[in-house]
Amino acid sequence: MPISEVLIALIVCPEDKGEMWYVSGESILYNPRIRRKYKIEGNIPVLLIDESVIVDELEHVRISELEYQVTGLG
Repeated sequence: MPISEVLIALIVCPEDKGEMWYVSGESILYNPRIRRKYKIEGNIPVLLIDESVIVDELEHVRISELEYQVTGLG
């Protein structure tokens, strides 16, 4: 079960307060500006900066090529 559209519209990055990418196929939220990836567990986003992962260039490119939905537009 994916994250609800209402939640997707509201989610922003806890670090820079900007939009993120919701990559449902990988159950992640990704901030391409600061290259920070947040996991989703049981359809609940884990938006704790300490539990996020900063990705390298190769992972950034890989994620950029996936299908995603922009969050925080609501």
